Formats: sequence, C-alpha cells, structure tokens
Amino acid sequence: MSEHREKAHRAWRSAERIKRLSDRLVSIGPFGLGLDGVLAWVPGANVVYSVGAAGLLIYEGVLAGASAATLARMGLYLAADSATSGVPVVGWAIDTLFPGHLMAAKALQKDIEARHGPSVLTDGWFSRRGVGRAAKAGAGR
Repeated sequence: MSEHREKAHRAWRSAERIKRLSDRLVSIGPFGLGLDGVLAWVPGANVVYSVGAAGLLIYEGVLAGASAATLARMGLYLAADSATSGVPVVGWAIDTLFPGHLMAAKALQKDIEARHGPSVLTDGWFSRRGVGRAAKAGAGR
C-alpha cells in the first residue's frame, strides 16, 4: 500500500472515531447521542469540544488530501455545529440534535473511498469490546 493511501486510510479511521465519539456513542435507530450532544449543555466545554473535534476532522482531511469541495462541505457542517454551541439553551438543544461531526466525517470518508478504495477496520480498533466487528459490517455508516 502506498504511503499516501495509508495516510488517507488512517484519516478515514480517525474520522470514524471522531464521528462515533461526537455523535454516535448511543444510537437508537437513525438518532444518536455522543460527547458533542452531552457537552452541549456544559457552557464552555461545549465550544471547546465542538471546535476541537472540528479542527481534528479538518486536519485529517488535509492530511488525506481531500478535495477542496469536500473540505468546504466539511467546514460548513462543522461551522454550523460549532456556532450553535455558543447560544444558550436553544443553541445547545440544536447542537444536541444536529450531527455535524458525523456529517463531516462521512463526507471525508466518502472522498477517501472514492480516491483510495474502502478502508478496513480491524477487530478492536475502537475498544476492547470488539466494536470493530460491527463497523466492518458497515454499521454506523
């Protein structure tokens, strides 16, 4: 596997972790809740987490060589998600329900897959409880 392809697949796996931590720690059907939704109700922590996770996703996108259009789309999702974090109560509720990190991570993953093929997750890539098995089968995508 080429070095550039390996970097892209590493970015794909990082995006998968961020998307699950931010918006899919607990899922019920199409709805999910993660750290972004929980921390939305903690003033200060909400903005720090949202902007930090957004920065990591954009950084991974740049390292993976994502297209300018993908980076722009990711930026829009993440800006909308992070902007709501600063508005008390109504903004926090919107931040809890809007899966901006998940949408940005999916955009990055689709870009990587289009250029480098699908990424493979090994067992235990996320935790010791074998979450990787479900991810391999395409769960959460």
